Amino acid sequence: MKWEALLFVVAFGYLALLFVIAAWADRRAEKGHSVIGSPLVYTLSIAVYCTAWTFYGSVGRASHYGPAFLSIYLGPTLAMLFGWMLLRRMVRIARAQRITSIADFISTRYGKSDSLGALVTLVAVIGIMPYIALQLKAITFSHAVLTAYPAEAQTNLIAAGVLSDKSFWVALVLAVFIILFGTRHLDASERHEGMVAAIAFESMIKLLAFLAVGLFATFTLFGSPGELLQRAATLPELDEGFGIAAVPGGAGGWVGSLLLAGLAFFTLPRQFQVLVIENVDERHIRRASWLFPLYLLAINLFVIPIALAGLLLGNAAGNPDSFVLTIGLAAGPDWLPLLAFIGGLSAATGMMIVETIALSTMISNHLVMPLLLRLRWLHLDSRRELSGLILGVRRIAIILILLLGYLYHALIGESYSLVTIGLVSFAAAAQFAPSLLLGLYWRGAARRGAAAGLIGGILVWAYTLLLPGFAQSGWLDARLLSDGAFGLAWLRPYALFGLEGWDIYSHALFWSLLVNVGLLVGVSLFSRQNRLEQTQAALFTGNLHPDLLPTSLWQGETLRGELRALLNRYLGAVATARLIPRGKGEPDDTLPATQEQISAAEQALAGALGGASARVLINSVVRGEALDLEAVLSILDTTSQTLEYNRRLEQKSHELARIGAELRRANEQLRELDRLKDEFVAMVSHELRTPLTSIRAFAEILRDSPDVDVAQRTHFLEIVVRESERLSRLIEEILDLARLESGRMPLNPEPLDLAGLARQSTEAVGHLCRERGVELEVDLPEDGAPVVADPDRLQQVIINLLDNASKFAARPDGRISLHLAPHKGHWQLSVEDNGGGIAEEEWEKVFEKFHQVEQTGDSNGTRPRGTGLGLPISRGIVANLGGRLWIEKSRRLGGARFVIELPEAPPQSGQDPDAQWLPAS
Repeated sequence: MKWEALLFVVAFGYLALLFVIAAWADRRAEKGHSVIGSPLVYTLSIAVYCTAWTFYGSVGRASHYGPAFLSIYLGPTLAMLFGWMLLRRMVRIARAQRITSIADFISTRYGKSDSLGALVTLVAVIGIMPYIALQLKAITFSHAVLTAYPAEAQTNLIAAGVLSDKSFWVALVLAVFIILFGTRHLDASERHEGMVAAIAFESMIKLLAFLAVGLFATFTLFGSPGELLQRAATLPELDEGFGIAAVPGGAGGWVGSLLLAGLAFFTLPRQFQVLVIENVDERHIRRASWLFPLYLLAINLFVIPIALAGLLLGNAAGNPDSFVLTIGLAAGPDWLPLLAFIGGLSAATGMMIVETIALSTMISNHLVMPLLLRLRWLHLDSRRELSGLILGVRRIAIILILLLGYLYHALIGESYSLVTIGLVSFAAAAQFAPSLLLGLYWRGAARRGAAAGLIGGILVWAYTLLLPGFAQSGWLDARLLSDGAFGLAWLRPYALFGLEGWDIYSHALFWSLLVNVGLLVGVSLFSRQNRLEQTQAALFTGNLHPDLLPTSLWQGETLRGELRALLNRYLGAVATARLIPRGKGEPDDTLPATQEQISAAEQALAGALGGASARVLINSVVRGEALDLEAVLSILDTTSQTLEYNRRLEQKSHELARIGAELRRANEQLRELDRLKDEFVAMVSHELRTPLTSIRAFAEILRDSPDVDVAQRTHFLEIVVRESERLSRLIEEILDLARLESGRMPLNPEPLDLAGLARQSTEAVGHLCRERGVELEVDLPEDGAPVVADPDRLQQVIINLLDNASKFAARPDGRISLHLAPHKGHWQLSVEDNGGGIAEEEWEKVFEKFHQVEQTGDSNGTRPRGTGLGLPISRGIVANLGGRLWIEKSRRLGGARFVIELPEAPPQSGQDPDAQWLPAS
């Protein structure tokens, strides 16, 4: 009994904390500071998918069927990874149409049909009752385990009296809490920011609690995962229990469960609520498409270890569904089972909060309010305000939903495990998938087809899953399972029409969806859609864009006063003033309402009452009809044209931006060329002025000094001649450079032997090397090096490189080397010296015009200097011959290494490829 008071305090304290979080989030939202505008919060709210089934039942299913539990989570994982675009489409439609629930979504798609909305609501209530029962069973079961341990947990059901059954009181307490939690006011947008914030918090708590139990079982109780697996390997019953063969139905059962979970992930009312209705930003979907699978991975990480640990503990762990609790009770600290209880409570209450709020909205909008609006004797149209009535209907619906869940739990809840109960609801929710998914992409899907398919599918579900549960509990004749209805063996619920060997859920899913889709398609093909149904089909299946505003679909007229009175009656004065503000200085109730105001009023009423009821109410004050299909298609066509025009404008804008960037770059290049031109002119002027100055100076000396002796005169004349030659050479180089840059340099390429040409070049500069005390090494192939080039220009380049190398070789003991060798279809001729080398950052600068680079170790400037045009001209000549010229560090001699690379000449037709190539004379 030590747990009784503690669990009571913890449970109520935890519920109070959730209420505080929800109230805080609502107050923040009212001030414009939303706390749910985050992809992480959106992902955690989606994790309401992980209920008590996940927290307790996954371990139980793993204990019995090994990896079978994984399919329940792989289905939603695949749905989010690959179906996020479908989800985004649903969010856009729901936002444009002010959808409030999955029943509202389906009924709005099929002509805002109130009868179809009512049918979806009834199916949802019937189908979700087992899931509500699952949560009640989990809460009372976990309480019983903690208070009765180590004895076997016992739960009190109707047989012991309703008032003594803890499940009954749990249902009532949760009903009161959810009423305070989710129906404090009527929100026309039907978003519950406080609820979403609290659900996100609960998702974190249940994850942390489950991980804590898993870490304890794996690393504390057994030391490590390896030790746990070694101990588990000693149990012979685990050999088959944890293999793929243990999955019910084998491969077919695995695929069936995968499909069942994937469909239910989108169609369960609570999942549709958090995925679509509560979405505040469609961009969160893309992030959640990988965050939510990570959450599922984390919360399932220790399912197998906990199941193995519970089985190894044997009788101490008890029922596999309770392993999460009993492992801590058997061998852990006292806080661990308490933490596990809080985690299970989070998982159960989170599901029940969202599910009951979603179902109560559906019951109010599609069952009760449409009925009340049609009962003239209630005189609802004379009441000034009905928002209180709507909230009262929803609160009563919450109580009835939880009591129905309790009734299912009391009648047949003990006949199934937690996971089994959950799969029954999954199969029911999957019946919404055909009308929902086909309605998004097939314009021909009709209201009658959707209704027929839904009725047929849910009847097959009830026969193959719901009735067998009552038969197993003793409420129906058990011979129904063995002999079939009316004693017909082919009508056995678990082997319908002789289909045997499947697990019961895949079997039920197959037959129910077959009937559902068959009736939907078949009846739709032979049905005629009314005008509004065609209109909604066009809107749902047309192109959607996130920036599109809802379009008015009304042609009728009404006064603003009548529209205000209608809105004030159902939404209140504040919401009415926000939707249709009054003009300043003069009353405008007698003015006609605009089409935009009529559309906004319908959407606001749809948020509070559902699309079908909103249409009825608007139709009661608007004189006229909604737009027909042709008008809607015209709107959609105009919208598509507008979007296409905007897309083209955006493309043109990007193209203009690209052209502008290119023009800016071209302008910068022109500026740079202009600057280089100025620099070139300045450099040329400077280089020409130097020899001219010398020539003029010495010429003036000779003119003005006739008495200069012969030796002095001869010396001065030699200087004049030398400077004239230098001037001539400089002018020739400038002309060569200009011809190269303009592409007008005359080149006469012809086949020649590069080795022979290089040998002639060494002979031409041999005397210069000897004068400078430089040793010249030559390494040339004997059998020739065929290339196609201009022999005069190429020899000019080689001589220039040899001359530069001899200038900058070391002093004394200078050495330069000329080397020629083939390389990948080319010939590479290198000239290197043993001088100080050139710094790497100067390698490209040496090929700039007039750039004089002093080699490392030659800062005194004693080496002979040139014009600074030889290397730029040499690179230009080589480039025009189809080759390359670059500089690198000499590894052998340590100085600079200049490399010429020219393509090898192809053999001429009729010529011996081994013939010698000789340079042109």
